[in-house]
Amino acid sequence: MHENKKNVQIALGGVFAALAAVILLVGGIIPVGTYVAPMLAALPLVILLAELPKALCFGWYCIVSLLGVLLCPDKETAFVFVFLGWYPLAKPALDRLPKLPGLLCKLLLFDAATAALYALLILVFQLEALVREAQETGLVMLLAILFMGNLSFLLFDILLARLTGLYRIKHKK
Repeated sequence: MHENKKNVQIALGGVFAALAAVILLVGGIIPVGTYVAPMLAALPLVILLAELPKALCFGWYCIVSLLGVLLCPDKETAFVFVFLGWYPLAKPALDRLPKLPGLLCKLLLFDAATAALYALLILVFQLEALVREAQETGLVMLLAILFMGNLSFLLFDILLARLTGLYRIKHKK
């Protein structure tokens, strides 16, 4: 690989890692940011997947996850990124599956990651606010929240697909 291209790739990854870390930090300040910030922080992967080898993109995700966990005051926001920020890396493989099985796999992966995330935060880290919220929220409300999470995830999936298509069109010119 040409050394200049390697330098550009490293710089691009570094700038986007800093941007993603700042998005996670700001997300911890805004209440709805707990869920929106990790999605926004994962968006640079659309460009990085087109410009960098997949292994470097995975490294980028690991670095941003580490920065989020170490720097973000809202640990829930940071861990939402850790458990779901990898999705743009997996999306191309999931998109190759037939439509309905692919959709079911995406939703099962999201639900499994979400269940593991909140099991870790409540049972291991014992975040008091989450423990209290889980105790106060009824089953119907928890199911409604899970439904809204799945809907948000599907909208995020559509956004990733459209941004990827737009970037490819612009990149070809």
